[in-house]
Amino acid sequence: MRFDRMSGLDQEQLDELEQIVSELLGEPWDKGNGRPRELSLREALIVTSGYARNNITEEIWAEIFDVDQSTISRHITFLTPLIEQATAEFRPSAEEAAEAVKGAIALVDGTLWPCWSWSGERELWSGKHKTTGHGSLIITNRSGDIVFVSEPVPGNRHDMAKLKASGCEAILKAAGGVVGDKGFIGTDYITTPVRKPEDRDLYIREHDYNNQVSSLRAPVERAVANLKAWRILFTDYRRPLKTFLSSFRAAIGMCFFKLSFA
Repeated sequence: MRFDRMSGLDQEQLDELEQIVSELLGEPWDKGNGRPRELSLREALIVTSGYARNNITEEIWAEIFDVDQSTISRHITFLTPLIEQATAEFRPSAEEAAEAVKGAIALVDGTLWPCWSWSGERELWSGKHKTTGHGSLIITNRSGDIVFVSEPVPGNRHDMAKLKASGCEAILKAAGGVVGDKGFIGTDYITTPVRKPEDRDLYIREHDYNNQVSSLRAPVERAVANLKAWRILFTDYRRPLKTFLSSFRAAIGMCFFKLSFA
């Protein structure tokens, strides 16, 4: 089987991840006595990273590896926090991001990581996206290289509200210039498109200006799309809501972990 396509990681990357996770375990995955585990550590990592990469149901993973669905669920639950921990060093800190964009042009965009509509979790509803989820800000350079992904917050938080709470404002103010979308209108340091006035259409020069801003913003939009190649960030999150933050950090960590091999 093509485990690289299933997991999102190639053989070398899986080798490295397996080594790091093995050290975090503190004891051998297979102790050599008692009932053997249904999956090897390698297979369990493929399932867990593959769940983040493809977000297919646990029942299908169980069919692929010929085990019970409960076995798949148990391994994902156990290994996701370990992958989060193993890849934490690859997720840029706010300080590292500020240094990366210092004096240069930075691009910023907000996005939503969708999830199921859990009863009683009204703050997850995003009026902008017309669905439930968690939101983050993504910062890139002009080439579209991701330098920072903010921690997720409930979907009802506006992009402007995320700036101060996420630490992104300090990063962006260290840059030589910042380009964003209309969600950032009102800041004095982010270049944004012109909003259409209520009493008239945009002038031709304003249309041209907005087209220029959109062209500048294209790399950050592509970067967001690349992040969402980890389908757990693109399609509805199905696991218990309390596990989302760990799953999010693990997926973002694996994205940067994979990029470190480039």
